[in-house]
Amino acid sequence: MRVTGEQELIQRLLAGDQSAYRQLVTTYQGAMRAVATAIVGISNSDEVVQESWLAVVRNLNGFAGRSSLKTWLLTITANTAKSRLRKHRREVLLDDITGPHGTIDDGRFAADGHWSQEPALWHSDSPEALLGEQALRDCLEHTLNSLSELQRSVLMLRERQGLELTDICNLLDISHSNVRVLLHRARLSVFATLEHFEVTGEC
Repeated sequence: MRVTGEQELIQRLLAGDQSAYRQLVTTYQGAMRAVATAIVGISNSDEVVQESWLAVVRNLNGFAGRSSLKTWLLTITANTAKSRLRKHRREVLLDDITGPHGTIDDGRFAADGHWSQEPALWHSDSPEALLGEQALRDCLEHTLNSLSELQRSVLMLRERQGLELTDICNLLDISHSNVRVLLHRARLSVFATLEHFEVTGEC
């Protein structure tokens, strides 16, 4: 049977390979923090992630491979965060917190999801070139940090970590419709920042 990269990593972990542990943390720390933040808030997320890593180390021998390693790690993180709440389930608020540049109104989009009115001005630079600008990266990070913890976490899990909406629902214990609304609102705030930067060249 062909050994996959994930299986090889697990074997190295079980053998006590320290570089494998560093690789594991580097690869999954961000996703674990996003899950923890969504459930317990940013002030308690680091402690939850630390507790989750301890649980991972204790239970690594029991990893059966029925799910991906990433799913297993994020499930442990979600369960650790939920336990910390001591059954006081966090109310999911579909708040209207937006980024520093507001949001893009739904009226800007046609029924098929395309622009009904294009942004006022676009730089001649390609999107790749724009994203390479440190100023824009800093501006986007500022926008992300201004969103509610739940909006930011859902956006990060979907866009940076590539999780499916169903997986996000299961991890955060919120409905599919709530996840879609949170993701939609977070994306609109990011789009507003991009448009503002395109027009002004500033954050």
